[in-house]
Amino acid sequence: MKTVTKMRLSKETINILKNFASINSNILIEPGSRLRTRSSGSNIYAVANVQEDFETEIAIWDLNKFLGIISMFNNPDLEFHDKYVDISNGKSTVKYYYAEKSLLTVPTREVKMPETIFTFDLEEQDLNEILKSSSILQVSDLKIVAGDGKIVITVQDSGNDTSDSFELVIEEDYDGPDYEGSLKVTDVKFLPGSYKVEITDTIVSRFTHTNNGLIYYIAINKA
Repeated sequence: MKTVTKMRLSKETINILKNFASINSNILIEPGSRLRTRSSGSNIYAVANVQEDFETEIAIWDLNKFLGIISMFNNPDLEFHDKYVDISNGKSTVKYYYAEKSLLTVPTREVKMPETIFTFDLEEQDLNEILKSSSILQVSDLKIVAGDGKIVITVQDSGNDTSDSFELVIEEDYDGPDYEGSLKVTDVKFLPGSYKVEITDTIVSRFTHTNNGLIYYIAINKA
């Protein structure tokens, strides 16, 4: 394969890779400018377009370790070879060998987005408030309820009738179909920002970052 010489990863791409490492500890970087990952349980799928154009297939077993090596240097050069990448800055170089592709948990197909039944905007401030309240209340479930003219997000422990809960009204002029669905708060592994949320009549939902186009497909269990 052709060697990519003196590539440097942008700060934005490194942040995306750090985020992807929270979803899956390994990754297969495919030729091109798109990064993909999925969780081991296949309930989270994420895809991002990045500035870099990778020319080789790069199988990384421990993404956090790979990012840690990069952090050893100040804006290092990366030179990709068939079986390894040289990560260097000045006189120092780390030779990092790729993993066996068959050992990785990788997306094997694209997500086919079903028809959307309603959408809403989830502002960064609201998302932060939801996640913060979940942490403080020590509850694990996030519920999205649409109906009676509004969209409401609640965090609580669904199996506990006396669970503490936090409720946030997202939209007050809703006129779409009634809906109720839930997911684990731990599945909300998003980069900071605001999102366009698309809900379907199946388990598939889509959260699209409004600034960089990063997309998360999340499984939501309908009530």
